[in-house]
Amino acid sequence: MIGENDPIDEVQGFLFGKLRDLHPDLKGQLKELRKHLVESTNEMAPLKVWQLQDLSFQTAARILAAPAELALVVMKDLSQNFPTKASLFDVLRNEARVMEGLHRLGIEGLSLHNVLKLNIQPSETDYAVDIRSPAISWVNNLEVDSRYASWPSSLQELLRPTFPGVIRQIRKNLHNMVFIVDPTHETTAELINTAEMFLSNHIPLRIGFIFVVNDSEDIDGMQDAGVAVLRAYNYVGQEVDDYHAFQTLIHIYNKVRTGEKVKVEHVVSVLEKKYPYVEVNSILGIDSAYDRNRKEARGYYEQTGVGPLPVVLFNGMPFEKEQLDPDELETITMHKILETTTFFQRAVYLGELSHDQDVVEYIMNQPNVVPRINSRILTAEREYLDLTASNNFYVDDYARFTALDSQGKTAAIANSMNYLTKKDDSFIRPVTFWIVGDFDIPSGRQLLYDAIKHQASLLDLSLYFRLRLHLALGLSLKSSNNVRISMVNNPSVEISYENTKISRAIWAALQTQTSNSAKNFVTKMVKEETAEALAAGADIGEFSVGGMDFNLFKEVFESSKMDFVLSHAVYCRDVLKLKKGQRAVISNGRIIGPLGENELFNQDDFHLLENIILKTSGQKIKSHIQQLRVEEDVASDLVMKVDALLSAQPKGDARIEYQFFEDRHSAVKLKPKEGETYFDVVAVVDPVTREAQRLAPLLLVLTHLINMNLRIFMNCQSKLSDMPLKSFYRYVLEPEISFTSENSFAKGPIAKFLDMPQSPLFTLNLNTPESWMVESVRTPYDLDNIYLEEVDSIVAAEYELEYLLLEGHCYDITTGQPPRGLQFTLGTSANPVIVDTIVMANLGYFQLKANPGAWILRLRKGRSEDIYRIYSHDGTDSPPDANEVVVVLNNFKSKIIKVKVQKKADMVNEDLLSDGTNENESGFWDSFKWGFTGGQKTEEVKQDKDDIINIFSVASGHLYERFLRIMMLSVLKNTKTPVKFWFLKNYLSPTFKEFIPYMANEYNFQYELVQYKWPRWLHQQTEKQRIIWGYKILFLDVLFPLVVDKFLFVDADQIVRTDLKELRDFNLDGAPYGYTPFCDSRREMDGYRFWKSGYWASHLAGRKYHISALYVVDLKKFRKIAAGDRLRGQYQGLSQDPNSLSNLDQCNNPMTKEPKLEAAVRIVPEWQDYDQEIKQLQIRFQKEKEMGTLYKEETKESSKEDAHPAVGQAGKALSKVHLPKGHADVLLMPALRSLPGR
Repeated sequence: MIGENDPIDEVQGFLFGKLRDLHPDLKGQLKELRKHLVESTNEMAPLKVWQLQDLSFQTAARILAAPAELALVVMKDLSQNFPTKASLFDVLRNEARVMEGLHRLGIEGLSLHNVLKLNIQPSETDYAVDIRSPAISWVNNLEVDSRYASWPSSLQELLRPTFPGVIRQIRKNLHNMVFIVDPTHETTAELINTAEMFLSNHIPLRIGFIFVVNDSEDIDGMQDAGVAVLRAYNYVGQEVDDYHAFQTLIHIYNKVRTGEKVKVEHVVSVLEKKYPYVEVNSILGIDSAYDRNRKEARGYYEQTGVGPLPVVLFNGMPFEKEQLDPDELETITMHKILETTTFFQRAVYLGELSHDQDVVEYIMNQPNVVPRINSRILTAEREYLDLTASNNFYVDDYARFTALDSQGKTAAIANSMNYLTKKDDSFIRPVTFWIVGDFDIPSGRQLLYDAIKHQASLLDLSLYFRLRLHLALGLSLKSSNNVRISMVNNPSVEISYENTKISRAIWAALQTQTSNSAKNFVTKMVKEETAEALAAGADIGEFSVGGMDFNLFKEVFESSKMDFVLSHAVYCRDVLKLKKGQRAVISNGRIIGPLGENELFNQDDFHLLENIILKTSGQKIKSHIQQLRVEEDVASDLVMKVDALLSAQPKGDARIEYQFFEDRHSAVKLKPKEGETYFDVVAVVDPVTREAQRLAPLLLVLTHLINMNLRIFMNCQSKLSDMPLKSFYRYVLEPEISFTSENSFAKGPIAKFLDMPQSPLFTLNLNTPESWMVESVRTPYDLDNIYLEEVDSIVAAEYELEYLLLEGHCYDITTGQPPRGLQFTLGTSANPVIVDTIVMANLGYFQLKANPGAWILRLRKGRSEDIYRIYSHDGTDSPPDANEVVVVLNNFKSKIIKVKVQKKADMVNEDLLSDGTNENESGFWDSFKWGFTGGQKTEEVKQDKDDIINIFSVASGHLYERFLRIMMLSVLKNTKTPVKFWFLKNYLSPTFKEFIPYMANEYNFQYELVQYKWPRWLHQQTEKQRIIWGYKILFLDVLFPLVVDKFLFVDADQIVRTDLKELRDFNLDGAPYGYTPFCDSRREMDGYRFWKSGYWASHLAGRKYHISALYVVDLKKFRKIAAGDRLRGQYQGLSQDPNSLSNLDQCNNPMTKEPKLEAAVRIVPEWQDYDQEIKQLQIRFQKEKEMGTLYKEETKESSKEDAHPAVGQAGKALSKVHLPKGHADVLLMPALRSLPGR
């Protein structure tokens, strides 16, 4: 709260700060008036509707009226006393690194912010190749073939309403599929059958084939089956038409047995039968005239770089390999047709695609169409050099170079570079290629040659594809003048003067000649005939070019100084992580490599790479660098370095610069410190929302941590009809770690609630980061029921960060689905199983409790380990192919991993959830029938080791914990069988957890505390009562250790009068659980039985409504049929509508509203006896505690972690919440500077 000594001291409209200044003689009276107004303000009288309407605007006006430097304090005070953004700090850290890098590069002030705002993230678009190639043999054409004549031809048909999932038959080539196949491959027959299925079912799909066969003129169709298929297809296509050619193809492959390859005799057999009057040798033999597209097909396949055969293109986009399975291909194609239909609908609606346009032309003019697909270039996973360091070192001083760190070595490499450019002119070139390789061997020379040829001319490349790419990307055909090229030598053998002749010649030319002369000379040097001549003893002077200063060149070339080669070799090894002789291309700091020994990276790849850079980053950065007015060479260097810096940042949301119309009267503005780099921060908020409660303290902390230009725009809501905020709130966040006067750590961040109203009943809640498990560890108060009028001093509670969660998602790579019922364990080498869990079918989700340290994730021994193996993992801390999956928890952020598993070869047909028994598995609802209708009661024979009654219950607040202790005592008094109680730990008070070991020792029972964090993807409840209900229903499969097979749930407010062994041994007849049917004998209560009408009446369809106050669960069966997954799915659907689960809010008797405590005393005679017995035990406990003679036992938890050998327990005594009069919804955050990496 704003205190009376604050400069802003306003209470109910009185500005006491100003009044004290004006009337210092009335200071005492003003203090009394202020006290009276504060006390009357704190009483929560309900507001009238007319008072609520403009509350948001009044709050905003109060904030805006404050001095700018105090506006955030006012906003925090107003929003937090009105009845979790950890990722923001990650963003700030990344921004700070980029700003620091730009600052090191000499970019400051407004230029820095303009560059920082550039959106240069690589596109995630699926790239496509051009399918307007004569190399494709099209089987059909929807626009001209008579078989489609009855279809409508207007593109407006795309906008006609249809049922969802209907594929529209329109006489346009909207969907084009190209099969690129080797006719002799064993999968070709299946692909041809799939194509035939599409055609025969009149799917609106144009289908084409590219047959990639041996293109040697010495090979004919009588020798090679692939050539035979091609020539047979061409013969029928030329003599009849392409559709009949395709039918011939089908006949040929119908003769091929499954798993075999097509043979020449298959082709001959079909031709002889269909065309008996033609000499087969004239079609297939050496003199055949039917070789159309034989060379063109191979050329197209190699040119486009679409990967290993077979390949299927949909509108030019290649399918993934796993999608080529016949069944999968059919499904994925239908999805693609529906998906692209949406794209065409939008284009037609916006007028981008008109009826008279060529549809295929329109598709191929999209920006994702490229001349060649190279996954190395197009992948979104990219690695960049750090080019932000600067120094005055060069590669010609090897001794100095080796002493530099990685960034220093990169700076020295950049300092030493001279570049080949297309012309000797002053021009900022936004694309820089460093070619890495051994230029004294053919592979290195070829890579450099292709780079130079790409730069030198467009005309000698495939003009068709050049035009296509430039039209698609909107670029000039003179784009090669945007490129500059240099080299980094990576020798493949031990370095000597003799075996580095060509590398030294290239380097000498770059150091001594003009760019044009150097380019001409280097082009000669990388030709193979030059290397052969030099190896044979030719003089280097024979290869000089016009305009070259040969004497200067010769002086450097013949120098015995080898420092540059040695420095380059060390750089390749230490920084680029290349082996000797390996090749790579570094484009604006992005490392593409190492390239495989025989991997093709040609002129088309350089062209694609250049244009991708220009499109995403190069041109944008260049336009800003030009404004700095620096020399062209320096500017080109800056473009390269800035591109590497910006592109290396983690992928996030695209940057958008918002323009605000006006900010004079609606924004709080805080200016940054002059002359320093600053963050530009804009916040838009309604001041009376939960978001404002969180945002105000967050921004206050940021003002202490960073220099920022802050603007806060008030986005108020008008005509409110309800109180916008009904909770008092404190966001626990401190700008730095605090210390005591003795220089030790302070106890932790504290949330304080002052001047709270006395009359309401408050509840204390916490919002914590998703991966934290926090519990209250010290407080004598009932935090669910805080009534300040009955409290003498302050209400204080201390919380502790107990565990950090390891979360994950798991999928079977074969099916693509979560492996339902798969079990994981987490432990260490010494203790392999500390916690275990089961994989949910919902998103394949799993969670495991852990502490900081290194952990090993394993499949649980048994059926999980027997049937499955871990195939790969992502987000872990061990290599993907490592035998052990190591996960390191070393910060407070969420750790989410992805695990892919695969069935072992001999276990492919095994069902994980089957245990080999023949019990009835007739269906989900059948398995529940006894749970709804009751069943025959029989006694089951129990083994001694199993002869224990597991009872689960939940409670929150001192009243329900009182009920819970009495329920436990009633259970124990009525059975001779050993009992183990299981309690949901999440909401138990410290008082209960302290007393329970004493009670367990007194009455000789076992107990364990279980806990589970509500998954972030499952619809969240905000009311504590609903959350607790969710825990007793939704997570039964994952809440207990996997060794627990059966348990009973008993509500805390029940009294047991019989032996629960009878219910434990109740025969469920294969059902996963049994619930109690709700009685309906009291007709006066019918009005409150919500299940008798509406949704629930129709849903139950005459079946009994069952309550969750008492039930028994066969966990083995429950997990086996994935009942938990189904219940969570049902809940997710219902919970989106808050009214659908409204019955959960009925606690007491809805007719009489009689408190449960009074009802218990009235209805249950023995209740008071149990209550008194427990009270006497508690008195004895308290006395022993005070005397120091208390029996002590460690509170037991489910799968309690041993202290980790490296770290141990996480974050003990992290935070306290002191509540001197109030309620809180507190979001715990660690002190910012205690986060790792700060």
